[in-house]
Amino acid sequence: SGFSHSAFTFGIESHISQSNINGTLVPPAALISILQKGLQYVEAEISINEDGTVFDGRPIESLSLIDAVMPDVVQTRQQAFREKLAQQQASAAAAAAATAATAGATTTAVSQQNTPKNGEATVNGEENGAHAINNHSKPMEIDGDVEIPPNKATVLRGHESEVFICAWNPVSDLLASGSGDSTARIWNLNENSNSGSTQLVLRHCIREGGHDVPSNKDVTSLDWNSDGTLLATGSYDGFARIWTEDGNLASTLGQHKGPIFALKWNKKGNYILSAGVDKTTIIKKKKTGEAKQQFPFHSAPALDVDWQNNTTFASCSTDMCIHVCRLGCDRPVKTFKKKKISLRTQNNEVNAIKWDPSGMLLEKKKNDMTLKIWSMKQDTCVHDLQAHSKEIYTIKWSPTGPGKKKKNSNIMLASASFDSTVRLWDVDRGVCIHTLTKHQEPVYSVAFSPDGKYLASGSFDKCVHIWNTQSGTLVHSYRGTGGIFEVCWNARGDKVGASASDGSVRIFKCCK
Repeated sequence: SGFSHSAFTFGIESHISQSNINGTLVPPAALISILQKGLQYVEAEISINEDGTVFDGRPIESLSLIDAVMPDVVQTRQQAFREKLAQQQASAAAAAAATAATAGATTTAVSQQNTPKNGEATVNGEENGAHAINNHSKPMEIDGDVEIPPNKATVLRGHESEVFICAWNPVSDLLASGSGDSTARIWNLNENSNSGSTQLVLRHCIREGGHDVPSNKDVTSLDWNSDGTLLATGSYDGFARIWTEDGNLASTLGQHKGPIFALKWNKKGNYILSAGVDKTTIIKKKKTGEAKQQFPFHSAPALDVDWQNNTTFASCSTDMCIHVCRLGCDRPVKTFKKKKISLRTQNNEVNAIKWDPSGMLLEKKKNDMTLKIWSMKQDTCVHDLQAHSKEIYTIKWSPTGPGKKKKNSNIMLASASFDSTVRLWDVDRGVCIHTLTKHQEPVYSVAFSPDGKYLASGSFDKCVHIWNTQSGTLVHSYRGTGGIFEVCWNARGDKVGASASDGSVRIFKCCK
């Protein structure tokens, strides 16, 4: 189901459209062969010393595709393994020397000296050395006071592939999830439910030969309307679908010629906005499913959209432009172009945007470590936030500040990065106020609690951490069995949901 996504991403990243390769001459499954050979090469590379000898033991038992495309992670683990071996060898040598020096001592004395005390392990170098090494292949030790034990979490299983996205219903404890198995699911987690956590399976099908057959395409986006009665889903099959909260398909919305990358309801709930690989954004009517207006302003795939109000939205694209558009207008209201965005690298498409209630527009660029905040009142950016050492993957505004219920609290911004950190920013001052560093792998998702007091973060280290946004301290931590793609809070702020690479969805209570 991920083949189309992989092929598209591979084509964009490699600029294959700019080459003189004749696509008709490329054999079937060439992409898979290239990935397999590349993975085997990297595995061989990290298992061999610089002098050509093979490692005495493997630093990584199994290499994932995530590791293979992040050589710095591999190098860190490899170096940690070398240092650990060196420490163990040094400890062994020191122990041997100590044994020789005390050879004249009595057997009883030697026996007492080598007896473990209070359950201490006697493995050479482990007690001190293991903590001195930044070994990313091992989980970070978490204080038992903040760790959420596995038996305190609810594990939802049913998806047959990775679960990329999840979203709570805004008025009840219904959790929607979307997966690479071409289904979305609605899980009933209301405490007054008699049947426990039941699931409704929303199968994404297409018509072929007069029959409905599975689309076999990833579900890429989910969004509940504001009153929680309808769920919209976007898919790689190019269709948006509207479902009722009891799992019935209300309508199927066409128009896009290719995968849908983003999909959002407006606050009023009468329009759905989508962005796709066909370079367009489309506003569709909820009642009829018809396109109200199509906006063909981008010159490359549109990657993200976000409503400013019920009729105005922003869109971003691999063409390095942000367009602010309004329903009924045949031209963008405002455009932030490449020259104004001051891009720093060649392949720096804008791939995520978010409005805050005051009209500030935040954008994140691929292959960049900066965040830019724009205002509709000026052409130059208000803030250029720089601190991360690797690419930023996701961004979120806090539910505080002007225009929000917590209007007397300062507005904050959270950014998560491939450098394994999360940063909290004071937007008014344009400074980083906290750097959250407990994760050991890239952080893919962050989410503020409804009151803004806490931040959840999910990483490919299989951990979900809950942080106090004022102090930056870790208050809860949960470790699952798969890399975390997305985290989200329910409306009351007492439950966190997390979707994972092993096909599971995890739910746990916290902070109340």
